Amino acid sequence: MQKVAVIGAGPGGLATARYLRSEGLEPIIFEQGERIGGQWSADPGHSGVWPGMRTNTSRIMTSFSDLPHDADSPTYPTNEAMGEYLQRYAELFDLTSRVRMKTPVRELRRGANHAWTVRTDAGEEQFEQVVIASGRYHKPASPNVPGLQSFSGAGGVSHAFSYKRPEDYRGLRVLVAGCSISSLEIASDLATLGAAHVVVTNRKQRYVLPKLVTGVPLDHVAFTRFSALAEESFPLAAVGDELKRFVLGAAGSPEQFGAPKPKDNIFEANVTQSQFFLPLVAEGRIKVKPWIESVEGRTVRFSDGSAEVFDAILFGTGYDLHLPFLSEDVRRTLDADAHHLDLHKFTFHPELPGLAFVGLFELVGPYYPVLELQARWVAYTLSGAQAAPSKDELEAGIAAYRARRGGPQSLTNHAAALLFSRAAGVEPELERWPDLARPLMFGPLTPMSFRMSGHDSLPEAPQRFAAEARAFGCTPSNQLTPMHIGQLQALANARGDEAFSRYVAAVAPAGSN
Repeated sequence: MQKVAVIGAGPGGLATARYLRSEGLEPIIFEQGERIGGQWSADPGHSGVWPGMRTNTSRIMTSFSDLPHDADSPTYPTNEAMGEYLQRYAELFDLTSRVRMKTPVRELRRGANHAWTVRTDAGEEQFEQVVIASGRYHKPASPNVPGLQSFSGAGGVSHAFSYKRPEDYRGLRVLVAGCSISSLEIASDLATLGAAHVVVTNRKQRYVLPKLVTGVPLDHVAFTRFSALAEESFPLAAVGDELKRFVLGAAGSPEQFGAPKPKDNIFEANVTQSQFFLPLVAEGRIKVKPWIESVEGRTVRFSDGSAEVFDAILFGTGYDLHLPFLSEDVRRTLDADAHHLDLHKFTFHPELPGLAFVGLFELVGPYYPVLELQARWVAYTLSGAQAAPSKDELEAGIAAYRARRGGPQSLTNHAAALLFSRAAGVEPELERWPDLARPLMFGPLTPMSFRMSGHDSLPEAPQRFAAEARAFGCTPSNQLTPMHIGQLQALANARGDEAFSRYVAAVAPAGSN
């Protein structure tokens, strides 16, 4: 049985190993920490979770297709529950014995005859194939702020990755820098757990969505196949207008709560998520300021000329892509830096046969469905169950990525789900399930929805997917409404795709009865 090195035992590495095994390959998983689970392991030094942290994506969208959460689980599981979930997943597919704990990879380099050399503290091993699934969020990125080293507050300067003990900030004046989900969640944590004063500073105010919209998890209504196809088909301005309409209808605009007004162009402003941040701003328990101009001792001066005294500064300013084990030769080939890897569909490179990447992209929305799809594509390709992309396809993919290196790097969940499901040949064949037109087009892109067609399809997948779509009332009926039919017809006209137009024509009468 051919061995494949998998670097990382987080969600991406475990999903990859599961599908490698089902394809007849033998994964050997190298994990630097003391336990599996990646960020959800709560392993000191290797995990950025904090004690009260919950998922920001719903339980259905924070699971793999083979192992649903219990029906009585909270809609948003705790970090402890997620660690236990990944442990159960590893046990279900007999992966735990294949993980080498506390074995960081020190170097990955090309060897002779297209082999790959993996060097650890225990020595070197040769593999024909390697999958890097080491995670995207390990190296905290902190901005250069004039005078920051002079900060003398008792709570010090730290990054969200190191936020572990909210009680350490009780009674303190805390500045949280950033407008990411973690920044706003931590600021909310501090404001409700005893900090004396909480201020959030950011370069630009984002629009903020809550976790639930009219009782339905955000990821069930925001990330749909229709949204992905609309992004492909309609002008960018029209997509932005529709997105802004949805955001304002679901959450209002930050200035209504007392935060700064975002830019009108929603793509310039961007969107983030937090259940409690804006209400806490409205209550005066969190204050929002523009970006930091300078620091002197405990005094922080902001770009609007104002200044305040703080006891602690906490940066939630993201992460740099960190793959220190890549040889210089491989790094040059990938043109790797703190934000980029030149890859075809974020996965393969034409000059690096036998090497694949899983989960090293920035994603807006749930990761688990997308990680599973990318892992399936990689496993099918490495096993030969599916033809590998041709050299021309790989080179075209690299060229396309390089063309957008200077722009936004984040993928949306729905765009990534279609990208990898098409690559793996498992995108649902819509015409096979006309009675599921509404959940397939306007429901959540759950992992089970991609077990309906292609390799590894399951006979019970359509029924299970329909139940998942109904679970929170997102699509209480499979029946298309007149509004849905109008949206599909507009999409068909925009796409100019005869096959899709025939599909819409076929399902529309059923929905109009």
